[in-house]
Amino acid sequence: MKLVGAFLRLVRWPNLVFIVLTQCLFYYCIILPSFLQQGYEGAWFLNWPLFCWLSASSVFIAAAGYIINDYFDLNIDQVNKPDSIVIQKIIKRRWAIFWHLTLSFLGVVITFYVSWKLKSWLIGPLNLLCVFLLWFYSTTFKKKFLLGNLIISLLTAWVVFVLYIGELHVFTLTREPSYYAAITRIFKLAVLYGGFAFIISLVREVVKDMEDIQGDEKYGCRTLPIVWGVQAAKVFAAVWLIVLILAVAVTAVYGILLGWLVASMFGIMVIALPSAVILRNLYKAVTTQQFHSISNLIKLVMLTGILSMIFFKWHI
Repeated sequence: MKLVGAFLRLVRWPNLVFIVLTQCLFYYCIILPSFLQQGYEGAWFLNWPLFCWLSASSVFIAAAGYIINDYFDLNIDQVNKPDSIVIQKIIKRRWAIFWHLTLSFLGVVITFYVSWKLKSWLIGPLNLLCVFLLWFYSTTFKKKFLLGNLIISLLTAWVVFVLYIGELHVFTLTREPSYYAAITRIFKLAVLYGGFAFIISLVREVVKDMEDIQGDEKYGCRTLPIVWGVQAAKVFAAVWLIVLILAVAVTAVYGILLGWLVASMFGIMVIALPSAVILRNLYKAVTTQQFHSISNLIKLVMLTGILSMIFFKWHI
């Protein structure tokens, strides 16, 4: 049981639950209602079994990415979070590589199977690209100025966009007006939630860099707080938080005009206001523990943002 618990910690099981929750809500609360509004009982291409396979591939690829990140971060983690280390302490390095390769292989194979079934040749190569990005992020990109943060933020947004790409079929788009109407709505909401995922993930990555600055600096990383300083990194994160708060406020006003009062209040109370608290705490943060607390609060905002998809079940 100790080994199983260590493996679950290694693959960041709460983050994998976030991925499944995000994709399930986007599928059930946005994709299916969008087609239901056009008179269809299910998605046009991405049926339930294919959705499950596609979601499983996302989980496998993400889990493999977490493993390889910890594999190459072993020295840094011995400085930043020695009590949380799994590789070498509990799971041997060669087994970590084995599980990384196995999970990556399963994720890519499943993805190409889904691509073949959907006759969509974008998903397979793009998920394969994700595997390579996660590898090179762990070995190289995360040590580069801002590049690693942007890659992780884009991959977080991809969790939403992969479902849109799975449902997108260009030939049907040009022939079927009802399909065009549904997929256009899905695209708009994919941009909305993909944008949210990108911004909140970017902020969290910068905050984590501030939290881990001691170990990162010791091993030659060129992260934003190291290159520009902690205060400049705070300003960078604060600007994106303000963008997020304003975007939620504008969306809430638009929702109120459409009569979506409960959904709009939800956005203000559990996304915008906590983001404002994060902004205030970020201004005051000095210690590693304070930055860690902010990072956890950002994860809470991620969760509430994901849960807001529920309202589109009734408002589409």
